[in-house]
Amino acid sequence: MSSSYFKIIGKNPLHGTIVPQGNKNEALPLLGALLLWEGDVILENLPEIADVQKLMDVLRHIGVEITSLDTKGSYLFQKKNPVKSDLPYELCSQLRGAVTLAGPILARTGRVFLPKPGGDKIGRRRMDTHLLALEALGAKIEVFPDGYMITADRLFGKDILLDEASVTATENAVMAAVFAEGTTIIRNAASEPHVQGLCRFLQAAGAKIEGIGTNHLTITGVSSLSSPSGGLKHRIGSDYLEVGSFISLAAVTGGEIHITDVNLEDIRMIRMVYSRLGIEVRPTETGILVPSDQKMEIIPDYHGATPKIDDAPWPGFPADMTSVALVTATQCKGTVLIHEKLFESRLFFVDNIIAMGAQIILCDPHRAIVIGANRLYGQRVASPDIRAGMAMIIAALCAEGQSEIHNIVQIDRGFESIDTRLRSLGAQIERIPS
Repeated sequence: MSSSYFKIIGKNPLHGTIVPQGNKNEALPLLGALLLWEGDVILENLPEIADVQKLMDVLRHIGVEITSLDTKGSYLFQKKNPVKSDLPYELCSQLRGAVTLAGPILARTGRVFLPKPGGDKIGRRRMDTHLLALEALGAKIEVFPDGYMITADRLFGKDILLDEASVTATENAVMAAVFAEGTTIIRNAASEPHVQGLCRFLQAAGAKIEGIGTNHLTITGVSSLSSPSGGLKHRIGSDYLEVGSFISLAAVTGGEIHITDVNLEDIRMIRMVYSRLGIEVRPTETGILVPSDQKMEIIPDYHGATPKIDDAPWPGFPADMTSVALVTATQCKGTVLIHEKLFESRLFFVDNIIAMGAQIILCDPHRAIVIGANRLYGQRVASPDIRAGMAMIIAALCAEGQSEIHNIVQIDRGFESIDTRLRSLGAQIERIPS
């Protein structure tokens, strides 16, 4: 594991144009979904990040040949050998995204041993919703200390109500249901842009899916997937979470950034929340512009009540943006309550931001009150997860003096060459090998 760290000198306004990477949360389930398809698959705009590379290593292990194409982020996937059911424990235990292999491998082979997944250190990430959905389709689940044995001679369509609108559980259920006999209805389904991208990919391959973009999906099972052209190509959408992070970077540094390849519908709620922090974004012909003349003042609720930023299932504010929103709020005049409902350890990174000079009251594991605007000062901090890592980069780039961010292996898991890309905007950020 890399022990490099970022050295950052703050207080430099960022200027220029940047293109967001492909959506990490769409790329990972797509890598599982291609196992359902017999022919060749070309995926475009795959982000060159650690999590994607690790999952591609898993695919190689279970029988997929992968060829890098001339266009950056484009790969050819070919299944010349039968797909193996056994997943490599060492790789999967480091990677939360490996859970999305359970549904397609079960549908293809009738059995899969799913190692307990790794990933961000943001609290317990329950597997129950995945397992209950697969069990409803006819799977048998055996629980072991190091993972789960999932078997099914046949899968049958079922009317399933998910006990939570889990993105990855929805994806697993959809992929397993593609080959289930009869009709599957998934209620309380997640409907984030990356779930929609997965469903459209499966549709292009011949899956019968209705209700894409809603929380009520209907999947009519088919015996196999096939495309009239004999091959399948899919371009992964841009990462709207990274777009939100770039908006924050422009605002807190007082710079002006043009972000291209942006789907405005994907960032509608992000723009709404930022507008309550006094940050406005202007649509352009090729994306969005974050201008330098921002108010950076929190708008109170009616009667002067303290406003709240809280996460919610799509189309609500994304849970993965709460860390960035919290740091952004430290640079805005006024008071706001941040309420992260999903993970009990997500907000524990705020101790690092408090050490930099922010006025934050951590009420409990899920709620923090931010009182801004604060002058931040460089500190030595460590990233516990992908999103907190980006939040720390944002804090360091608007802080006075020099900061060090350690454990950047977490940041590299989700953001492609982030130091190089930010330097193109004028950021003073350097990767220091230890």
